[in-house]
Amino acid sequence: MAEGIWFVAEQRDGELRKVSYEVASTARRLADEAGTSVAGILVGASQDVAAKLAAYGADKLFVVDDEKVRDYLPVPYTQIIAKIVKEGAPAALIMSASTQGKDLASRLAARLGVGLAMDLVALSLNDDKKIVAKRPIYAGKVFADVLPAGDPQMFTTRPNVMSVIEPDESKKAEVVSVALDLDEKAFATKVAEILKDTSGKIELTEADIIVSGGRGMKGPENYHIIEELAAVLGAAVGASRSAVDAGWRPHTDQVGQTGKVVSPNMYIACGISGAIQHLAGMSSSKVIVAVNKDAEAPIFQKADYGIVADLFEAVPVMTREFKKVMAE
Repeated sequence: MAEGIWFVAEQRDGELRKVSYEVASTARRLADEAGTSVAGILVGASQDVAAKLAAYGADKLFVVDDEKVRDYLPVPYTQIIAKIVKEGAPAALIMSASTQGKDLASRLAARLGVGLAMDLVALSLNDDKKIVAKRPIYAGKVFADVLPAGDPQMFTTRPNVMSVIEPDESKKAEVVSVALDLDEKAFATKVAEILKDTSGKIELTEADIIVSGGRGMKGPENYHIIEELAAVLGAAVGASRSAVDAGWRPHTDQVGQTGKVVSPNMYIACGISGAIQHLAGMSSSKVIVAVNKDAEAPIFQKADYGIVADLFEAVPVMTREFKKVMAE
């Protein structure tokens, strides 16, 4: 009988990513309500690294520590995790809707022959102790309740949406070392080189605060205005599709349905009108601040705080005031 709520953690360069703590915490909350246990799977990192997840609710951890899978490879990761899941038979499997998570989850669901609910903003239990997922649809205008079929139920949660529980450093987990038992066919594709971003920029999907600029920035030469605000707040810098299409910012900065879906604690939109595709990428932000000189801009319908003003006048004032507050 399927039992337990499991999660798949992510690592980069052998260290846990923030989303790992989010999915572990989510699994723990649901397991406490259901009266069951929590187990996690981590591929490509050491047992010591995996053991950190015990403080965030894991009762048991399956770890594959092998240099051959230190970097994410779709085929080996799918085969490894599918085997562990089939043998353990959990009731549910939770993953992050990160770039890696989306790619891996779809492959894994197909191999396991189960349903998959993607890019979720909430998970809860129904009367039958099954997990019901809340998913934004129609560019975030409507939320659908989704009940994936099969065992395990599979879910990917939107990064930065699920809160992280207070860690219990005294908690320990059983750590199970899993041997890498794959033939060479699984490694037909190899990572030849990883080109890392050395700019020091904060990753958009993991940022607590994002300051974005749109067509109202009037050109790439003006982005220093929001970059200065972002530097004061320790924020990431984003852009709307129109700004990216104009060549003002790289595609990696694009927030929206065709860019990155983000859920920071605060999203500051400067000179962004609020097109549907952009709103779909940031509407789950906890607090939205909009700066636009057009009082009728759609962005104000989603904003918690709105400033009707020329961004070239308002944003420098915000930067100065935040500097004062941060210095206190």
